[in-house]
Amino acid sequence: MRAFTYERAKDPVAAARAVAERPGAKFIAGGTNLLDLMKIEVETPTHLVDLQDLGFDMIENTPEGGLRIGALVSNTDLAADIRVRRDYGVLSRAILAGASGQLRNKASVAGNMVQRTRCPYFYDTNMPCNKRAPGAGCAAIDGYSRQLGVIGVSKSCIATFPGDMAVALRVLDASVETVDSSGETRAIPIAEFHRLWGDHPEQDTVLGEGELITAVVLPRPIGGRHFYEKVRDRASYAFALVSVAAVIQADGTGRVAFGGVAPRPWRVEAAEALLPQGAAAVTARAFQGATPTRDNAFKLPLATRALASVIAQAKG
Repeated sequence: MRAFTYERAKDPVAAARAVAERPGAKFIAGGTNLLDLMKIEVETPTHLVDLQDLGFDMIENTPEGGLRIGALVSNTDLAADIRVRRDYGVLSRAILAGASGQLRNKASVAGNMVQRTRCPYFYDTNMPCNKRAPGAGCAAIDGYSRQLGVIGVSKSCIATFPGDMAVALRVLDASVETVDSSGETRAIPIAEFHRLWGDHPEQDTVLGEGELITAVVLPRPIGGRHFYEKVRDRASYAFALVSVAAVIQADGTGRVAFGGVAPRPWRVEAAEALLPQGAAAVTARAFQGATPTRDNAFKLPLATRALASVIAQAKG
């Protein structure tokens, strides 16, 4: 791990300014992803701005009937909140499907949103990676790609977004609140928050330099039955090969998003209209234009089977 300087921020705008104005500076919250990357020198920040004193650790009711979740709420506390379990069950289930209890105790909501890919070539500093070193090339494209993306990828990168929580947030139409170094705030729809790789896979999200997540906001509950199906190589502490977050209504309509297949949680609203026709119809539309590799083409039928399992559960 390379040497770095450190400060504990007392004010969100000052924290944003400290990162925006200092090249190589980064925010740190729980550190469950960043510190791992620093140890292997994938991330080499020159300065860390610790956010733990900012107080963004509350889950509050909104006037619109939803929830405002502070950026520093732990994954454990969010999954356990009675309002989340009752009204946003897909979110609680997705969080509990991720990592381990120890990591969930430390991991923050905002950190979960901006975690970096687990592509093995991104983690291996001996291999070319456009996400780690723009312009270096992508070793994954001609390498072993079983875990990697089948849709929304590009000639520059085929990595996937690794998280579970954001897949559920995409189904729920959450938004992400931020503040920048000038004190300007904005609310970013979750559908726009994570980027497709294109020619700039080093840019995971639409956040600007030093822009700080302050909260995630959930709209009013949408009812229905909530599911999170995660297919992985082992039963715990593993990232999804394919995951399905779904809210199914009594009439068979609903919302569906997929994880483990793309640079961001993958939801195609036009495909959801086909839910009454079955899983195959939905995935055929949702994955239209997919470009799987020889190693990961199995993800397409796997997504259909995972969604079929959810639909079967919804029917009782």
